[in-house]
Amino acid sequence: MTDRFNLNLANPLLSNLGNLMQRLAPALRQDNVPLDLISLIKTILAATKEISFRVSQGHLGDVMGSTLDENIQGEVQKQLDVVANELFKDILLESGFVKAISSEEEDHSVAGDENGKYIVSFDPLDGSSNIDINSLIGTIFSIHEAPKDMAAGDDDMFKQSGNKQVCAGYVLYGPSTMLVMTTGSGTHFYVLDRTHGGFLLVERNVQVPVDTNEFAINMSNQRFWQAPMQNYIADLIAGDTGPREKNFNMRWIAAMVGDIHRVLCRGGIFTYPADSKKPEQPYKLRLMYEANPMAFLLEQAGGLAMTSQGRIMDIEPESIHQRVEVIMGSKNEVEKCLSYYK
Repeated sequence: MTDRFNLNLANPLLSNLGNLMQRLAPALRQDNVPLDLISLIKTILAATKEISFRVSQGHLGDVMGSTLDENIQGEVQKQLDVVANELFKDILLESGFVKAISSEEEDHSVAGDENGKYIVSFDPLDGSSNIDINSLIGTIFSIHEAPKDMAAGDDDMFKQSGNKQVCAGYVLYGPSTMLVMTTGSGTHFYVLDRTHGGFLLVERNVQVPVDTNEFAINMSNQRFWQAPMQNYIADLIAGDTGPREKNFNMRWIAAMVGDIHRVLCRGGIFTYPADSKKPEQPYKLRLMYEANPMAFLLEQAGGLAMTSQGRIMDIEPESIHQRVEVIMGSKNEVEKCLSYYK
């Protein structure tokens, strides 16, 4: 425990916080996480600490604005997107822990060490449209065990359901840099303490309230939604004069890490439903880089993570850049939303 916490233990709130705080590795060992997985997690977090610094520098770091390139998703890349992706690639591929990596920014998976025990999927910078307005962004990652019978350059090794994740998390670059992570023994919050450069556990076994009066959705797509989602949102907006008989607030950060973090902190429902704006591409969010890791985190915190057809983590991926519908958050509200599809 750092000295400044010892100095403030007369305050009961700070005393409780001080008693909880652990460094990352001891906290993971408490959950019986294997040492090689702890080493891989620490490698990932080394990259996020560098990204956190670059983000905090903003214009001073010469990483603002867009490039002239598009990624595999057809999205114009921000300069910080490219920097973050290269940082992740370099540090993971040099670590020896990974057999291969798969990035939202790459066309195909990238081979690592043939003897690596794990594979890592990641979105190096979620919400990058928020970079130039100094709003919330983050990094999302998902870890599976590497199949032993596939070569390191084979995309098929990543076609594993979310049920097989051994770790998932995100790092949120906000007023503080926060790590939210699960290894299957609850969802825990950590904060980057810049005095010693490590992440400290600040809340163990986060629980999402089962009820809520907040929803997060991109309302600009309303006219493109399917009828069940249109009807559900219309009933929320009707408030206490409508069939739900209570008022709801809408919150929308336009970065999944920010919207899901709010849900984990105080409940809510986050949805990016199917729409007809691009008939050839009815879904927005990526299964491997966004939906699966967030589903793992929410389920470990007592929430639900679904599509209108079933559980997200039950989906068997068909490609590494597969997109899916997302309806996730407080258990009772997700179930209420799904009832509109029946």
